[in-house]
Amino acid sequence: MNHLRPQVSQLMFHLYGRPLHPELVETLALRRLQSADASLTLRITPTGHVMTWETAEVHLTEVTATEDQPLPIGGRLFHHRFHGEHTEMFIPASGVSYQMSSQVEVLSPEVFLHVHDEIVQDAAKRGMLYHFQPTHRIGLSPLGYIVHEQWRGCLSISTFHTFPSEFTVVKTQSLIERNE
Repeated sequence: MNHLRPQVSQLMFHLYGRPLHPELVETLALRRLQSADASLTLRITPTGHVMTWETAEVHLTEVTATEDQPLPIGGRLFHHRFHGEHTEMFIPASGVSYQMSSQVEVLSPEVFLHVHDEIVQDAAKRGMLYHFQPTHRIGLSPLGYIVHEQWRGCLSISTFHTFPSEFTVVKTQSLIERNE
């Protein structure tokens, strides 16, 4: 199936304090991780990603979607359009904090090619990578890449979504900290 990336100007970031029905977004790649007291689900979608983290007390769902994608308003904690740099913080429960930052980088064609190659090389060692079909037969394929790192009381999720026709990389980083 041929999945086309939307334009960056159409993308929105959403954070929900509840689960979303999986059929609201098309999943192209999926990874589920379970620890003793939390679960993490990572999905690469045509519009970016969905990250779901849950414990017995807290549920967080992060979604990148187009502005016209039908997503619920109920349970949405915040949302913003992707442009420049943006940060948010939320404390869903005592002892838990969520921080996110997003950045849109428009690069020169040479730098974009270098960043694209670095993402592919890094993905060979870690993370989850999805190659979209290129918009032109000889063009670069857009990439969706998610890396997660976990250490005592902390989870970091970094995403990189490339848009070759715009020479743009959309990055997010989410940090979930738990006081133990």
